[in-house]
Amino acid sequence: MSTVAETATPSGTPPGSPPRSSTRWLILGVICLAELTVLLDNTVLTVAVPSLTGELGASTADVQWMISAYSLVQSGLLLTAGNAADRYGRKKMLATGLLLFGAASLGAALAQSPGQLIAARAAMGVGGALLVTTTLAVVMQTFDDKDRPKAIGIWSSVSSLGFATGPLIGGALLDHFWWGALFLINIPVALLGFVAVLKLVPESKSGSEHRPDLLGALLSTIGMVGVVYAIITGPEHGWLSGQVLVSAAVGLVALTAFTLWELHVPHPMLDMHFFRDARFIGAVSGGILVAFGMGGSLFLLSQHLQLVLGYGALDAGLRMAPLALTVVLLNFTGLSAKLLPKLGTPGMIVTGMTLLAGGLAAIATLGGHSYGGMLFGLVVMGAGIAVAMPTMANAIMSAIPPEKAGVGAGVNGTLMEFGQSLGVAVLGAVLNSRFAALLPAVAAGAGSLPAALALARTDAERVSVQDAFAAGIEVSQLVGAGAVFLGGMLAAVLLRRTERTPSSAPEPEQNPSAAASGARSGAPAGDPSDEASTVRSAASGPEKGGAAEEAVRPGPAGGRPE
Repeated sequence: MSTVAETATPSGTPPGSPPRSSTRWLILGVICLAELTVLLDNTVLTVAVPSLTGELGASTADVQWMISAYSLVQSGLLLTAGNAADRYGRKKMLATGLLLFGAASLGAALAQSPGQLIAARAAMGVGGALLVTTTLAVVMQTFDDKDRPKAIGIWSSVSSLGFATGPLIGGALLDHFWWGALFLINIPVALLGFVAVLKLVPESKSGSEHRPDLLGALLSTIGMVGVVYAIITGPEHGWLSGQVLVSAAVGLVALTAFTLWELHVPHPMLDMHFFRDARFIGAVSGGILVAFGMGGSLFLLSQHLQLVLGYGALDAGLRMAPLALTVVLLNFTGLSAKLLPKLGTPGMIVTGMTLLAGGLAAIATLGGHSYGGMLFGLVVMGAGIAVAMPTMANAIMSAIPPEKAGVGAGVNGTLMEFGQSLGVAVLGAVLNSRFAALLPAVAAGAGSLPAALALARTDAERVSVQDAFAAGIEVSQLVGAGAVFLGGMLAAVLLRRTERTPSSAPEPEQNPSAAASGARSGAPAGDPSDEASTVRSAASGPEKGGAAEEAVRPGPAGGRPE
């Protein structure tokens, strides 16, 4: 088995890198299959709520935990999983994640009580965290500068495909089988992926000899779980409820302690000096807002189609599919990769975020009472996501040294999880506030559309309630469009400024771990050529040949790079 050594070379394609053959794209297919399995499970369970309530006797709180346990555990472990992949081997962690995910899926399918299903879903979240981080890290290690933008575009399109097809696949399975089939379908996919990973994917690791940052891993997990749980439960329990405030406080304190610890420890899990680089900050802020717009818009669209336009769950899923299809078609044709050398990273972000915001605005203004206007907005949104999301992922990963590819993927996955949860929470709060303000007096105080309709006594009052809800969705979509557009402009300005000032990246000697990695790769401790130049060349777009790559060569016993 070959080992990928973490060494930087001045040439665009190191001699030992994988050849440009069908094998590289076959590896990408395996990676996308593993990623799709994880993303489908984020959405497929939503259509099974009636079955779970009836057959398992699950309460509303049980159902909420069945859905949330997966995302909470996954979001909390993303950074830790990425660090483990860098340290112990990305291929090894990818195969472990597939096995764990498949075994947990079997446990979920055979669950006989709500508690058993919640535990199985949490175990699936552990496997999901390993898969989300290792898939992007392997893409970064497998493809060189020329092919990497297109590969990342295809990788990122799988997330849109998962969100759109999850409810459709779930509904189709439930029409013919019992709810356990939603999890059994994961098992053959996980086994197929496991065998393919062992056969095709080369091993790569950082080869770090330092002790693992266990306290950092614990603090990051507690912090992310606390913050994400507060965001998820805030709309239901109230933002000022004790449960939400305590969860948010615990999460923020843990994340603050994590930051201080990472600045103090000699070999941190996440180098906080990356946040001194305006290019990294611009990519991070843009990534959060892309996820914000995507997560919030899908949440609003589902309610719009079902509660305003009157479609059933399966019909609503079918009518949201054009968004995902647009993303997939554009990314598989390599649109983002072709535009990046011409527009550069800032131009790509401006274009993508403007299209995403324009699509949200089009849905709000043209799709209020018919599907035609909404279809136009969905296609425009899809084009924006296809342009912006791969660019953001590439910029984030390019701002992090190759030996930290797993941590970089963990950062990207954490941003996506956080942004999507924040989009649902914020735009949901705007919707509820506007809806409550416009309700007729007879339905004042109703917390939802069904509750308000139950209080309405006449047809005119019911129409007034439905109009209030539609107006609330329109306002929240416009707020989301404005946030995405302004955030995109800010991210582009930061990235453009750093392109004009190449010295913006922090000096490696400020961080002991960077110096150590430089020593391992054979570069002097204070030489920025293996880190800062990688950031500048890979994130700026047109330049090629300056990014750090990994040379594939046989490793010594144990698979550790020489």
